[in-house]
Amino acid sequence: MTDDSREDDALRVVAIIPARGGSKGVPRKNVRRVGGVPLIERAVRSALAAEGVDLVVVSTDDDEIAAVSAAAGARVVRRPAEISGDTASSESAILHALDELDRSGDRVDVVAFLQATSPFIPSDALANAVREVRAGTADSMFSAHETYGFLWAREHPDQADAGAAVAVNHDATHRPRRQDREPHFLETGAFYVFRADGFRQAKHRFFGRIRIAEVPEWTAIEIDDEQQLRIARALAALHETPERIPVRAIVTDFDGVHTDDTASVDADGVERVRVSREDGMGVSLLRRAGIPMLILSTEVNPVVRARADKLRVPVLHGIDDKESALRGWAQEKGIPLAEIAYLGNDVNDLPALRIVGWPIAVANAHPLVLEAARVVLGRTGGHGAVRELIERVLPA
Repeated sequence: MTDDSREDDALRVVAIIPARGGSKGVPRKNVRRVGGVPLIERAVRSALAAEGVDLVVVSTDDDEIAAVSAAAGARVVRRPAEISGDTASSESAILHALDELDRSGDRVDVVAFLQATSPFIPSDALANAVREVRAGTADSMFSAHETYGFLWAREHPDQADAGAAVAVNHDATHRPRRQDREPHFLETGAFYVFRADGFRQAKHRFFGRIRIAEVPEWTAIEIDDEQQLRIARALAALHETPERIPVRAIVTDFDGVHTDDTASVDADGVERVRVSREDGMGVSLLRRAGIPMLILSTEVNPVVRARADKLRVPVLHGIDDKESALRGWAQEKGIPLAEIAYLGNDVNDLPALRIVGWPIAVANAHPLVLEAARVVLGRTGGHGAVRELIERVLPA
């Protein structure tokens, strides 16, 4: 049997993710977060989770992208400026990465080309595509989802009836039922898998025997503008709901998290807030487990200190720069930011939410906080949200 017709377990599969620093539609796109995780890190994680992928490489011209990629477990290949501009093709970046790997003695038989602008790359579908190309049943595969949509185009301006609608994939005079039609498949752009030798020869991702790697339609969003980024963040909150939140520390805001974000004021100007007793029990369980907790608040009201003392939790209040305070506390404790959960509810929490590995929002948080969150809790502030987070952190 030839190499093309048998599965060869010795074939080496390398995932290559081109990710340049410049982007006009969405500035700094590849490090923007969806579900609390930078897009480039999401792509690296998807590739690492796909069975059959031996090495993950990120091709970039950007220091921040390089640092995030390396921390996520990828090898970084520095891309030269001449193939890093707006007009540079992904193929040029892949060819350059292959040449760099060749120079370092790394053999590549199969390439899995992933795009970080697709935040929901299904690792199982990627693994299946890798398996098919390794087995020789396809030379090139691409992710696509099934569609029964009726496609139309406009007549070219040079045509007599310029701008008129023209049916593309159907007869406009006949509208068959969905069950009576054959589906088409819409390319998602999430991943492509192909043999390295065939790619070098064709210098293009499609060649030889081309097959479809079918993926769920909801994973098909590709981020090219701010609106698509917001949609992706909403989808992440719907589809990515981990039961367990594996962190080494919890940091929370106070108002709107430990409280219901309301206050009563008596005639002497003394404020009173409403808190949850079950949050108190949760904090007690967390303390017994030896997991550090911090309350970080912009409020200077003595009630913050009083509640923290009651919970026996350290507090930093009257803090305007939450990001710096959180960085300093994490460094003092020797806990990486990636292993900290921050629970917030309002826009002053955004700087802290953006630097931790697990940004968490209460159910009634500000829309921008909900977009920034990796997890949105089911409970609201002052009604057991802290307890809910703690129960998802502590082992059963």
